Amino acid sequence: MSVSGSKMAPSLTQEILSYLGLTSKTAAWGTLGTLRTFLSFSVDKDVQRLLRAITGQGVDCRAIVEVLTNRSREQRQLIARAFQERTQQDLLKSLQAALSGNLERIVVALLQPAAQLDAQELRTGLKASNSAVDVAIEILATRTPPQLQECLAVYKHDFQVEAVDDITSESSGILRDLLLVLAKGGRDSYSGIIDYNLAEQDVQALQQTGPSTEKTWVLLFTQRNPEHLIRASVIKNTPLYFADKLHQALQETEPNYQVLIRILTSRCETDLLSIRAEFKKKFGKSLYSSLQVKLGYFLAWSPRAFTPHLHPHSLHTAEYILAGRNPGVFG
Repeated sequence: MSVSGSKMAPSLTQEILSYLGLTSKTAAWGTLGTLRTFLSFSVDKDVQRLLRAITGQGVDCRAIVEVLTNRSREQRQLIARAFQERTQQDLLKSLQAALSGNLERIVVALLQPAAQLDAQELRTGLKASNSAVDVAIEILATRTPPQLQECLAVYKHDFQVEAVDDITSESSGILRDLLLVLAKGGRDSYSGIIDYNLAEQDVQALQQTGPSTEKTWVLLFTQRNPEHLIRASVIKNTPLYFADKLHQALQETEPNYQVLIRILTSRCETDLLSIRAEFKKKFGKSLYSSLQVKLGYFLAWSPRAFTPHLHPHSLHTAEYILAGRNPGVFG
């Protein structure tokens, strides 16, 4: 979340106006996610449909996509448990055996509990020297304290090592200090009231130079709640941060599927509509169409003699996640 520390705290007028924007408020249906709880949910019907999709002649990828991308993560967990009870088989392993490539990776991300997905992504990121800090900041700085605590507990259970130990060995300097403090989850909770005097004091402290400057940055960024930091004009709002990351992932010669899958599957039930709005506002085109064009290009031109860049149904999966049951909202 990038820094713009030269601005002073916003006025009360700016504060009031900021509350009028859809990008920072909950929509009428109670969420800014594109994927919401399916009201006509029938776990038995979904189990039967998925079973037919992987046991018939040929794998019915579209059926798999339609079920998994139209159910909440909680509903997908219920489907997985029911599938196990009825067939004595693990749904995730069954789907992995039937699928491949990026579609398999998307399905794995959709079926895993959120904390397990975060823990695996954090581990992968920390062990990849070119993305350790980037992935660690994304997960440690954008998850709520309860989400972060659960992620770190899963991390220790699955990998038999504390995340802070990996952070210590895979990063250095001020960034390591920042990540280690973030991993403690000691950030203030947002009470709904902005302390403008404190915000102005923080801005002034951040503008100071000297031996204690780095410690001040670490202290403020890891202790103040995000709403406070946004009002102090020192960080981006979270949806804009993710919009930038998605745009960067799509600008690479070959799209960064790891980043695309991680962000779309982790934010589709929370604030993906806000991310789409910020993406369109900043880049002048919709995330939906950008994904269609970029991924569609690679789908059409990837040499089939090699491992395809994108499974034919991965594009449809991304479309379902982006649009939910509200195609066209925010573009």
